[in-house]
Amino acid sequence: MRANIFVEDIFFFKYIGCSTLAKTLYRQIITLDHHDVSWNSYNADFDIVHYHSFGPMALTHRSYSKGVKLLTAHSTPRLNDGNVAFSTFINNQYPKIYGKFDHIIAITPPSLREIQAMLPDMETTLIPNGVNRDKFKPDEGKRKRFREYIGVHDHDTIVLTVAQETPRKGIYDFLKLAQMMPDITFVWVGGYPYSVLSKDYAKIEMMKRSSGKNVIFTGFVPDITDAYAGADIFFLPSYAEIMPMVLLEALSTGVPVVARDIPEFREVFGGASLLFSEINEAEAFIRDEVELRRMKGISRKFTKPFDIRRIAEEHIKTYQRLSETA
Repeated sequence: MRANIFVEDIFFFKYIGCSTLAKTLYRQIITLDHHDVSWNSYNADFDIVHYHSFGPMALTHRSYSKGVKLLTAHSTPRLNDGNVAFSTFINNQYPKIYGKFDHIIAITPPSLREIQAMLPDMETTLIPNGVNRDKFKPDEGKRKRFREYIGVHDHDTIVLTVAQETPRKGIYDFLKLAQMMPDITFVWVGGYPYSVLSKDYAKIEMMKRSSGKNVIFTGFVPDITDAYAGADIFFLPSYAEIMPMVLLEALSTGVPVVARDIPEFREVFGGASLLFSEINEAEAFIRDEVELRRMKGISRKFTKPFDIRRIAEEHIKTYQRLSETA
């Protein structure tokens, strides 16, 4: 069986989560040396082509590629609202674009249900995202290095968010919470995936400039594992997600998570996260040292079922099954 993993990995596409997820999966699969798997090959002759994006390069490749064409649904229509301009137009294209593939891999039960409702005749498989637990783990050296990098003392409390700077990711609530808690350092790692086309770009830039001294926007950092290791609490106020890698990475690093109470988080991460509905609840969780210690004690253990080695094996089994029945 010959497989090809394909994802747009140029320009701003390389900063979007699907590119990172595809690379993580590919790097693990190629360690299984009995499998012939390529990365972003433009050749047409494969038994399986596994797409992780559906931009112009991926759709052009799909048009002439042989073999079974499957797509991991890292995005669904509702995720674009509050994230990118012209979301209504983009969302209307999903059924037509997704319908061009032979098989869809969903990464959470809620997203699987959304895809099945949108395309009831599409063949689907549920495989969650995976995390490299050998890479994302507690590390005192990295903790110290990150704090020195951003100029924060070791005894200071850091609340970390890793996300795109968009309304959907909850950046306004992040700024509001930081204003409510001036004794705590709030750090946002990430940038604008769509540059000036990102929703509310000018407004967010203005609010960033007027934020308090306890707020740090790092942009992209040299080593993201340093940021997780340097944090005391991970905060994700997103309004809509599927299965963000940042939560798996934070939990794998042993960082307690405070996240918005949305269906995906409740169904997938509810047992290992403190979920809030109102911003005052988030503040209470961040102040609750007892509950944070409890979450810290279970966070890394929670990620065992999502170990990238196990997830890679699930993908290989799916490739084999689809290629045999094609």
